[in-house]
Amino acid sequence: MNPLPDPSAARLAGPAGTELASVLGGRVARALTARAEAVNPDIGERLRVARRQALEMARVRRLALMPAVAPSVAGGGTLAASGGWLGRLGGFLPALALAMGLLGIQVWHEQTLIHAAVEIDVALLGDDVPPTAYADPGFIEFLREPPP
Repeated sequence: MNPLPDPSAARLAGPAGTELASVLGGRVARALTARAEAVNPDIGERLRVARRQALEMARVRRLALMPAVAPSVAGGGTLAASGGWLGRLGGFLPALALAMGLLGIQVWHEQTLIHAAVEIDVALLGDDVPPTAYADPGFIEFLREPPP
């Protein structure tokens, strides 16, 4: 048997690279076929059983990945809706999660407003500000400036 060519040579661009890859593939296939014919019958049987098991596992995975098609129910609806209380709970949970999320956002927003008001009150009560400053329209700008 001839020695196999360098696999990195198959990376050539164009028809020469494709031809070289084809020759390499043919030689590898012939070498594997020749070795497969010389396999012990016991090992051959094990390999056949292992191949059958691998094909069955692949078929099961492929079926598990296929989208489930809900059969039509005589009374209308889907399989999840006809699943009793568990099916109804499955339809209710996303709405509950949405409501809880919106409630959380509202509470967070209110807390932010409260903290901003507290900061202004602390700045007003803790600083020495003349009483006429409270009537000045530019007083908000005074509060926004950082202390010296």
